[in-house]
Amino acid sequence: MAIVGESGSGKSTVISLVERFYDPQTGEVLINGVNIKNLSLDWIRGNIGLVSQEPSLFMTSIKDNIIYGKEDATLEEIKRAAELANAASFIDRLPNGYNTLVGQHGTLLSGGQKQRIAIARAILKDPKILLLDEATSALDVESERIVQEALNRMMVERTTLIVAHRLSTVRNVDCITVVHQGKIVEQGPHQALVKDPNGAYSQLIRLQETHGNERRKIQDPGVPNSISKSTTLSIRRSVTKDSFGDSNRYSFRSVELHGDEITGEQNKEDLPDGKTLQKAPIGRLFYLNKPEAPFLLLGVIAASVHGIIFPLFGILMSGIIKSFFEPPDKLRKDSSFWALIAVVLGVAAFIAIPAEYLLFGIAGGKLIERVRTLSFQNIVHQEIAWFDNPSNSSGALGTRLSVVGAQGYAQVKFFKGFSEEAKEMYEDASQVATDAVSSIRTIASFCAEKRVVTTYNKKCEALRKQGIRTGIVGGLGFGFSLLVLYLTYALCFYVGAKFVRQGKTTFADVFKVFFALVLAAVGVSQASALASNATKARHSAISVFSILDRKSKIDTSSDEGLMLANVTGDIDFSNVSFMYPSRPDVQIFSDFTLHIPSRKTMALVGESGSGKSTIIALLERFYDPDSGRISVDGVQIKSLRISWLRDQMGLVGQEPVLFNDTIRANITYGKHGEATEEQVTVVAKAANAHEFISSLPQGYDTPVGEKGVQLSGGQKQRVAIARAIIKDPKILLLDEATSSLDAESERIVQDALDRVMVSKTTIVVAHRLSTIKGADMIAVIKEGKVAEKGKHEALMRIKDGVYASLIELRSNSE
Repeated sequence: MAIVGESGSGKSTVISLVERFYDPQTGEVLINGVNIKNLSLDWIRGNIGLVSQEPSLFMTSIKDNIIYGKEDATLEEIKRAAELANAASFIDRLPNGYNTLVGQHGTLLSGGQKQRIAIARAILKDPKILLLDEATSALDVESERIVQEALNRMMVERTTLIVAHRLSTVRNVDCITVVHQGKIVEQGPHQALVKDPNGAYSQLIRLQETHGNERRKIQDPGVPNSISKSTTLSIRRSVTKDSFGDSNRYSFRSVELHGDEITGEQNKEDLPDGKTLQKAPIGRLFYLNKPEAPFLLLGVIAASVHGIIFPLFGILMSGIIKSFFEPPDKLRKDSSFWALIAVVLGVAAFIAIPAEYLLFGIAGGKLIERVRTLSFQNIVHQEIAWFDNPSNSSGALGTRLSVVGAQGYAQVKFFKGFSEEAKEMYEDASQVATDAVSSIRTIASFCAEKRVVTTYNKKCEALRKQGIRTGIVGGLGFGFSLLVLYLTYALCFYVGAKFVRQGKTTFADVFKVFFALVLAAVGVSQASALASNATKARHSAISVFSILDRKSKIDTSSDEGLMLANVTGDIDFSNVSFMYPSRPDVQIFSDFTLHIPSRKTMALVGESGSGKSTIIALLERFYDPDSGRISVDGVQIKSLRISWLRDQMGLVGQEPVLFNDTIRANITYGKHGEATEEQVTVVAKAANAHEFISSLPQGYDTPVGEKGVQLSGGQKQRVAIARAIIKDPKILLLDEATSSLDAESERIVQDALDRVMVSKTTIVVAHRLSTIKGADMIAVIKEGKVAEKGKHEALMRIKDGVYASLIELRSNSE
């Protein structure tokens, strides 16, 4: 069964209901005639295999990601599943093979590689019901053909539900259901539906006629090209979690910069946290707290009063006890005096202690707010590659932004080692929880809740064991402090009694010393209990200042660099070499050269992982090349102000990245300053988004939810396109920009993009070759080099050419 329809019609919602991610308000969803509400949830999901538009991977190895499909799978079974998904070849080329870490949400892999691992995971599960939500959308034509064949084999003897529009995936299914605005408008096999020329399905077919033109074009390259921008009926909800294809995929530790950009101090900053600063920057914390100096001063005074109350009471206690040995008349007089003193001390404590907590609370709260703000400000200005480092994952950064703010020297030293270990364990556990929450649908569809909980428990178990060791050390230290305390009492009693017996002191003086020591020791004991907190605070300070002190290698907050008066958009890659530091044995580009004329459209095609999206990443300066030169209008981009450079570019990526705000706020992210209502409406109409936005109850003020979950994939992509259009950039970067749209929306949006592209330099990265036939120039990227370059017609005439072969693979698959 295939479900087709326009964006937002409810296709993917059908899958959500079958998986019981949601329950319908009315009606029933039946499996084998049984309401799924009456079936075990684990049983339902255990018999369903889901390959979705957005492949969710966890921050672990490739093997561990695939094994989510089958808990007890052997390595041979894992490799077999990878082979069927056409993933084995790229996995074997990785330095660590199946043990390669994929990074947070799989960011160390390209979109196509992530999707193939997700497919291998589903193949390993061997489900009875197969749900395919544009399962091959992120793959190049060669990979798609092979993976589609694997999926076709999987579909045999299985109930399969396909959410798609592309003819290659729906033409041969047993039944096609056309959905419009949440209702079934047509249903039947392909041959039956196309007999009605005015039917909804036939209208969708006509919007896809470009594919027929493409097939005819292959057979006769000389036939004039009737370009239609509508090339797919897929309703893909974005392909990857990363907007930049192959960019931002690999861990970034030591990208080479030229000249004197890396200093010894900068090298230190790249060391793991705790290695950069050997001493706790307490003085710097006080400096950051300088605006609250009056609060701190008053707090210190209040704390001093609090601190002397108990020792002072101890000193006075001897006088109170002594008064009981006085004559009755004198006792009556002295008792009133001592009672008054006790009341004064009580009032002082009542005022000083709350004042201490309040004043230090205000100062501490302001400090935490300031440190968090400065930390976050510095984090968002770090180069993209910094976030590829596992030590800078969301779990690790979250623990740093949660700022924590003496027992003997030896105990603090003990706690120091434990604190560092606990910090790492806490970050690991936090990362597992973060991955689970952000990929909860994947967790649910693979019935992996127990597995995730077990993994989390293991992380917490290690933390618990470490806590026990810390507790033992702390307990020994605290016990030793009490031992010393009572030995002090014993010594005081012994020496005091001896001095009284020898007439060297009086009973009152002995008790004066004794109570002073006892109550002072209580204060010392309370302070010693804070040893572990002091150690945690020290390491938190070190961790936070390691962020504050780190200068981004590609700093968007810097005002340094040139700004060109007029930008024409002439782009030149000259002898560029680049490799990701995490994979020094894999050369992405070697002596790569490509010229993109101003105000022209350059399309980049090639197989998944060939380096297409890396070109966009380098042009946006998410990374810097190891050698070579990248220039805009003849000026090397390293010489340009980064913020200005990125202002000249508009990027629409594979994954529409929306923020947890309103639709209006998301669109206006693309424009500096205030955008008028008219401007927002105009760009929304140009992106074919105005109609669906206006149909929402809150219109442009509708919250999109976290990562845009309240919108369909096509709706999210249209909002992202509107955001790029309102920016009015000089250089337009389109990375599968219309891939999430249905055929009609794609046609309208592509027309809008065509109008925008007229006076702009445009780079189009695509797997769908038919989307780039109208480009002024096509560059075929293979193994990090330009294998072929020219117009569509010229490239098609090259016998056994790479481009012609890709086109042929595409036509055969359809």
